[in-house]
Amino acid sequence: MSTSTPARDKDGGIRSLVPARMDRLPWTRFHWSIVVGLGFSWVLDGLEIQIVASAGFQKALDMTAAEVGLLGTVYLFGQIAGALIFGRLSDKLGRKKLFILTLVIYLLASGIAGLAPNMWFLLVFRFFAGMGIGGEYAAINSAIDELIPSKYRGRVDIAINGTYWGGAALGSAANLFLLNPDIFDENVGWRIGFFIGPVLGLAIIYLRRHIPESPRWLMTHGREEEAESTVDDIEKRVHDQGGDIEPVDESKAITVTQTEHVPFRTIVHVLFKLYPKRTLVGATMMVTQSFLYNAIFFTYALVLQNFYGTSPSSTQYFFFPFAIGNLLGPLLLGHLFDVWGRRKMIFLTYGVSAAVLAASAVLFSMDVLNATTQTVFWCVSFFFASAGASSAYLTVSETFPLEIRSQAISYFFALGQIAGSVAPLLYGILIGDGTDRGPLTFGYFLGAAIMFVGGLIALIFGVDAERKSLETITNPLSAVEQDG
Repeated sequence: MSTSTPARDKDGGIRSLVPARMDRLPWTRFHWSIVVGLGFSWVLDGLEIQIVASAGFQKALDMTAAEVGLLGTVYLFGQIAGALIFGRLSDKLGRKKLFILTLVIYLLASGIAGLAPNMWFLLVFRFFAGMGIGGEYAAINSAIDELIPSKYRGRVDIAINGTYWGGAALGSAANLFLLNPDIFDENVGWRIGFFIGPVLGLAIIYLRRHIPESPRWLMTHGREEEAESTVDDIEKRVHDQGGDIEPVDESKAITVTQTEHVPFRTIVHVLFKLYPKRTLVGATMMVTQSFLYNAIFFTYALVLQNFYGTSPSSTQYFFFPFAIGNLLGPLLLGHLFDVWGRRKMIFLTYGVSAAVLAASAVLFSMDVLNATTQTVFWCVSFFFASAGASSAYLTVSETFPLEIRSQAISYFFALGQIAGSVAPLLYGILIGDGTDRGPLTFGYFLGAAIMFVGGLIALIFGVDAERKSLETITNPLSAVEQDG
C-alpha cells in the first residue's frame, strides 16, 4: 500500500496521486460491491418499466389507451427533469449524496404509485419515479467511472448499463403471474408489481451506504485530505481482500485547485469550444441508440400482433429472448471495449446491428418471416446494439472533465430521450393496421442507417480512451499542471 500526504504549492494547488492510486488497484470484492450496489438500479428500472408497460392498471383505473401512453410520456419527462436537476447537484454536492438520494426518491415514488386510487395520482408519482431514475443515470455513471480502475472501466460501465434488460426479463416473467386473473385480482396484481422494486431496493440502500465518495471528486473540491484518507481506506480493504497493490508511479501526479462551482458559460465553452468533436460523438451516440431502441421496444408487440397474428397474451414469451439478447451483449462484448478499443467496438456493434436490421427489413418486405424468426433477427441485432448503446454513457462520462461529468451525462441523456420520444409515434404510424409492409420496411432501413451513421461518427471522431486514466483522457478543469 502507498499512503501519500497532499502537498500544496506556492499558488495553492494540491499535488495529488489520488487518480493514479485508484487506477492501479487490482480487482477485488470491494469493486464487486460497487458493481452490485450501484448497478442494481438498472435491474429495478427494467423490472418496473416492463411491469408498467403491460398496463395491468388500465382497467382498474379506467384509463384509455391514450392515457396509458401519456403515463409513459410523463415518466420520460420525469427522467429528463431528474437528470438535469440531480446531474448538476451531483457535480456540486458529490456522487454519494446523490446516488443515495435519487434511489430513495425512485423507490418511494414507485411504491406510492402502487397505492394509486386514480389516474392522476399515478401520473404524479410516475413523474417523481422518473426523476429519481434520471438522476441515477447521471450520478451513478459518474461514480462508477471514478471508482473503477482504468483497466476495467469500460467493461464494468457497459455491463452495468446493460443489466436493465435482466430486470426487464424479470418483469416480464412477473407479469405472467401478477396479471393472471386466476392468481391475483385485476386490481391487486399490478399493485404488487409496483412494490417489488422498493422491497428489493432497501437492501441496495444499505449497500450504498458503505460505498465511499469518489476520491476524485473530493480532490477537486478542496477536500484533499479526505480524498487521501478515502483512498487509504480503499487500499486497506483491497489489501485485506488479497489484492496485490503495486507502487504508485510518482510521475502520474496531477496538481489541482479547489473548484466549488462551474458557471454554465464554462460548460458551454467546454462542450462547444474545447471539445466540439466529443460533443458531436456523445450527442450522436445518445440520439441514435435512443431512437432505435424506442422505435423497436415500444412497438415490437404491435408488429407481432398486426403482421404475424400473435395474441396479446403470448407477447410476453416473445419478449424473453429479446431481453436476454440485450442482456448478453454488454456482458459478453464489454471486455472488448477495453481490449480492442472504444472506437473500433462502437463502430463494430453499431454497424453489425445496422446490417442485421437491414437484412431483416429485406426479408420482412418479402413476407418470408414469422413471429419467431422476426424475433431471432431482433435478438441478434440488439445483442450488438445493446453493447453499443451502453457504451454511449461510458463515452460521455469519460470524455468530459470531472467537474462537469454528471452534468454532461445529464445533458446528453436528455437530448437522447427527447429525440427518442419521437420514434414510438413514428413507427406506430408506419405499422398501421398491418396490411402494408412498405412503410415499416422503410422504417427498419431508416433505423439501420441511423445506427450505421452513429457508429461511423464515433469511429472517425471518437477518443481512444481504453485503459487510460480519466485525467489522461480529459484534464480536470481544476488542473493547473500535469506532471509527466
